Amino acid sequence: MTHPLVVQLRFARSEFARCLAGVSEAEGVQRILPMNSVGWMVGHLANQEQAYWLLLAQGKTIVAGLNDRVGTGKPASTPPLAEMWSAWDSITSAADIWLDALTPLRLTEYFIWNGKPRPESIGTMLLRNIYHYWFHTGEAHAVRQQLGHTGPPDFVGNMSAAMYQPE
Repeated sequence: MTHPLVVQLRFARSEFARCLAGVSEAEGVQRILPMNSVGWMVGHLANQEQAYWLLLAQGKTIVAGLNDRVGTGKPASTPPLAEMWSAWDSITSAADIWLDALTPLRLTEYFIWNGKPRPESIGTMLLRNIYHYWFHTGEAHAVRQQLGHTGPPDFVGNMSAAMYQPE
């Protein structure tokens, strides 16, 4: 059975994607200061998932150079939206294979990087990833409004696939 927090991550991802439905490629590279471009947001979240669930968890990198383009603390960028969605799809699909195997015990463990345990447990990193999605969903919603989109989706949407489940 998929861990309930992984179900919540998938729901946060789906709400992020739903928020951005209908954003054009041209709009995806616009940067409305001080916010990031939509393409950057998509790539940035893909980068976090790649770092956590592929690199730290499995020693894999699927999209080389992504951190240099959209990583935390890197210079602002406006990467192509379609390219970032492609990276996001590839990374989240690969991450899901590993995430599906998480257990409550595994969530209390720590990844080892450069011979040292990371400062947060895998479970805390999973929570950070979920909350990161919600942060950028709000930012993306604001960008859509600034771009003149009307009738944005209601949040939070249909939770029937992400109902509360005890561990």
